[in-house]
Amino acid sequence: MDALVEICLEDVGGAGIAAAAGADAVEVCAGLAEGGTTPTLGFVRHSAASAADLDVRVLVRARPGDFVHSAAEVDVMVADIEATRAALEESVRLGFVLGTLEPDGTVAAAAVRRLVAACGDAPVTFHKAFDSVPDRLSALALLADLGITRVLTAGGPGPALDHLTELAELVRRGGDEVRIAVGGGVRPDNVARVVAETGAREVHLRAAAPVARAGVSPGYDEAPRSVTSAAVVAEVLSALGR
Repeated sequence: MDALVEICLEDVGGAGIAAAAGADAVEVCAGLAEGGTTPTLGFVRHSAASAADLDVRVLVRARPGDFVHSAAEVDVMVADIEATRAALEESVRLGFVLGTLEPDGTVAAAAVRRLVAACGDAPVTFHKAFDSVPDRLSALALLADLGITRVLTAGGPGPALDHLTELAELVRRGGDEVRIAVGGGVRPDNVARVVAETGAREVHLRAAAPVARAGVSPGYDEAPRSVTSAAVVAEVLSALGR
């Protein structure tokens, strides 16, 4: 099955692992346990250097929580985009992943327009805030008008497997103008079904495996940690016949 595989990651070294395992793109993030936030510039630069032949997409999200952003938060996201472009645009196939909504769940068009403008010529993905939009088919057309070229979505709240029919319609409507990347519970054991039933040309997942703690401290490092797994990437690619 001819579908591109994007690996979402927050671990130092993860981009190199994903690249070596055969992934097509990486989304570089921080704070994935909270839904993802903007990563540090140092981490982005390290990831880009480790995956120089891949599309490197940088999540831009000022904070965890809802997707309704203040003017000041949009200012911060614009500044993060500008700093990332200044540091990396000449050395990598750079893209950005972003999204912001109005309190009623519709796309915050003015804010998105400003963020897209800050991205310059870099391609822009609207992230899974899209799953909270009440009328996703109408929103898809609006996002195209705003300069979005890719949407990351499960087709609605919850895992992609719950929304295969809607995803297929989004893939059809988006066509080549707005590519649909399916993400949300995509795993090696279901990725082939997701692609077959939706027609998606891109899938997105976190190919993570747990690791043991490396040290001891008074309670500060008790939370489990995971890193990008070459084995999981390989299993996804194998399931797609690659």
